[in-house]
Amino acid sequence: MAVPTQQMEIERKYDAERDFVLPDLSRLPGVASVTAPRTYALVANYFDTADHRLAAHGVTLRRRRGGDDAGWHLKIPAGPDSKNELRAPLGRPQMVPARLAALVAWSTRGAELRPAAVLETTRTVIELLDDEGRVLAEVADDAVVGQVVLDGGEATAEATVPATAWREIEVELGPAGTPELLKAAGKRLRKAGARKGGSSSKLGRVLEPVMTVPFGGRPVSPELPEGSAGAAVIGYLAEQVAAVLSFDPKARLGEDDAVHQMRVAVRRIRSALRSFAPLLDARRVAPLEPELKWLADALGEVRDLEVLRMRFTDRLAEPHGFEVNGTPSWMNALAASEASAYRRMNAALKQSRYFDILDALEALLTHPPLSDRAERAAAKELPKLVGRQWKRLAKKYAAIATADDPEEARHDVRKAGKRVRYAADLAAAALDDIDKDAAAAASGTARKAKTLQKVLGGYQDGVIATTYLKEAAARRGTTPAEAFVLGALHGWERHEAFDSLSRLEETWERIA
Repeated sequence: MAVPTQQMEIERKYDAERDFVLPDLSRLPGVASVTAPRTYALVANYFDTADHRLAAHGVTLRRRRGGDDAGWHLKIPAGPDSKNELRAPLGRPQMVPARLAALVAWSTRGAELRPAAVLETTRTVIELLDDEGRVLAEVADDAVVGQVVLDGGEATAEATVPATAWREIEVELGPAGTPELLKAAGKRLRKAGARKGGSSSKLGRVLEPVMTVPFGGRPVSPELPEGSAGAAVIGYLAEQVAAVLSFDPKARLGEDDAVHQMRVAVRRIRSALRSFAPLLDARRVAPLEPELKWLADALGEVRDLEVLRMRFTDRLAEPHGFEVNGTPSWMNALAASEASAYRRMNAALKQSRYFDILDALEALLTHPPLSDRAERAAAKELPKLVGRQWKRLAKKYAAIATADDPEEARHDVRKAGKRVRYAADLAAAALDDIDKDAAAAASGTARKAKTLQKVLGGYQDGVIATTYLKEAAARRGTTPAEAFVLGALHGWERHEAFDSLSRLEETWERIA
């Protein structure tokens, strides 16, 4: 399946009256010349679910004819003034490209994509160029007529929602543009009579009469007592759920570090539900635990192989006493395993089980499962609960000395340390505006837990690496030269792993 082309779109929109005259933009910072205006007639058919789930998340999916970028366009928010735009060829009018549909599955969750609106735009474009002829920015002056499509059918004059017409000025940074230019252009447009755009999207303006929530305004949790422990926990969970949704399409595309960040967000949610369990209704929260673990494991397979590949790539690039010509067969095998893991991950992210998890997480935010204790002050409750996690960590550490399986015991300590760190991070952020001393104490606890986690992580990563290298050396087809390199790397990894382990006792004494 073809991967859609993508680019980062950084722009600002301004509303203007019909008689607005575009000011002279040739003297903006860095601008050497302005191209002659070009005019296009654009027709865009937007697609969404019947209940406008894409719009609720600030996402737009359209098939546009006309202009020099005709085709399917998927835009996903990436920041206050930026969007990640992915494109695909025009194809068939009513058939959304499968790859684009997959990238919004986190929002549609199995619901059908169908026509939602039609926008007809008369666009006049000029480009701002530097002294080398590079495009700094594109300024589009749009006269727009938009019509809601009801029940997935054709937009008609008899539709109950009237057509909407307006004029809009859009400034989009080019490859050589800077945020300073974007700001200066906006200032010049406002001085000439334009106003900051009332909507971040043309589609949002058209759908406003039929939207149950504002465009891009996901349902939020109800008002909770200010400064309460419950408000702090739900606010933190909302940030992590947003991170899961944000990194989902990036993980599907295999973008750098996306799987890792999505997995971390899932782990932080799991950790918060455990660490702050006394503030929550156990009956509602308990069913999420095995589901979040399943999701973390689905992401974890990719991430573990990704870490190994990057680790060995760096190792082979470092100075050593042997030469490696080309890419070793065992590295190719590792890359193939990672690609297979990505396919399994993407299959998991298409399952209704995953969509049910997302629904449950959003329900947790809109109808928080809080206990009576959650109404207590965060300044009192959060430090207690972080302290409880530290005591649990200390108990896990003490158990190493008498454990039948020290490896498993150390792994338990590492997981407990991670839970302390996440809980302390939550407390530090929540208490920063309430109690500076308590926030500082929580930050200190998080740093201590991270220090311990780093030592144990260094050991664990080395153990995983040596295991893989040993298996690769035993694989049929490994040449003597490759076996020598694998043996050298094995010794290197083993030395570093036990060097990390040797620092464990001293580290614990220092932080405990």
